[in-house]
Amino acid sequence: MSQLNRRSVLLGGAGAVAALPLLTSQQATAEPAVAATDWSVELVDSTIARHKPSDIGGWGYAIGLYLYGQYLVYKRTGTKSYFDYIKTWMDRFVDSSGNISNSFNNLDSMRSMQLLPILHRETGQARYKTAADKLRKRFPSYPRTSDGGMYHATSKVGQLWGDGVYMAQPFIADYAKAYNDPYGFDESTRNMVTYFTHLQSDDGLIWHAYDADGSESWSSGTGHHSKFHWGRAIGWFGMAAIDILEVLPADHPRRQNLIDIVKHLATGYQRFQDPATGRWWQVVDKGTTSGNWLETSCSAMYTFMLSRGVERGYLDPSYKAVATKGYQGVLQKISLGSDKRTNLTDICEGTNVGDLNYYLKRARKTNDNHGLGAFLIMNEQLTRVP
Repeated sequence: MSQLNRRSVLLGGAGAVAALPLLTSQQATAEPAVAATDWSVELVDSTIARHKPSDIGGWGYAIGLYLYGQYLVYKRTGTKSYFDYIKTWMDRFVDSSGNISNSFNNLDSMRSMQLLPILHRETGQARYKTAADKLRKRFPSYPRTSDGGMYHATSKVGQLWGDGVYMAQPFIADYAKAYNDPYGFDESTRNMVTYFTHLQSDDGLIWHAYDADGSESWSSGTGHHSKFHWGRAIGWFGMAAIDILEVLPADHPRRQNLIDIVKHLATGYQRFQDPATGRWWQVVDKGTTSGNWLETSCSAMYTFMLSRGVERGYLDPSYKAVATKGYQGVLQKISLGSDKRTNLTDICEGTNVGDLNYYLKRARKTNDNHGLGAFLIMNEQLTRVP
């Protein structure tokens, strides 16, 4: 595809994101948010230009998130080099017999496994399923709370972190769908419900983490949960619910529980969306707190969940306006530099559980994989369903 056509695929003309006006709620209901530039293609091309598969990053959840987003772009565009890049990266870790060197002693180490059923389906090579089988066999013995929640890490006894569900549960649900293994449907939904029971707050959000015995300094008090609403953890949770619902049987007994989670989060997303920009805050409910800042990765995640939720009928159509405004807000954070490569800004670095100052002081990165992956997932959804 030519450079002009590649950049103008959505509207037929190149345009600067900075020139896009924010819509009023009335306009957003009637007019779709459409970007003049195919930002998914621009972002993937820029990332590939910056990094070879050998140096883009080692095994980890953030690179797994990004490459999953790149796969979505491949499925839309058919650009084979995008898929080949993903396969080359995975082949650094999976040998010709399907062996993969990873102990899977924390949920973060599981996210990249989401790519293995995809690679098996796309290539027909059994070694990718062999590798996926290793993680599937890890779940029954993985330590968990008395009510079934998988520890965020084997070293973090009794701890459930909201971001952890996205790292493991969509994989096991996808595995269940791909290989007729109903265990994964039960396990993934059990974890979602268990986590939500402990993390749910009355304002439409969730707390970042929970500690079963309350021994962590951040878990003191009623409920044994942390005390702040960190943006990306809540985004991970919403995307996990959506992704599992995509493959969960229609008659599964916990399906409505997951839909209820999506509805709960949607109320919070709507309530705390910044009216000026359409984005969401690093600490979601403290927009007026000095030092707080609007964070790109969570804004992309919320926008994705809202759009897909409306599309699937989980959410009232009125939420489309919230997604539209969120989409336009995130588009304000991506641009082409003088080198004609994309820059996506204001992405929170990897984050643990902490106090308010800890969250507010997290570094604001540019082109961090947390944001790149979330942007691609959002943009592929909003490109398809404006």
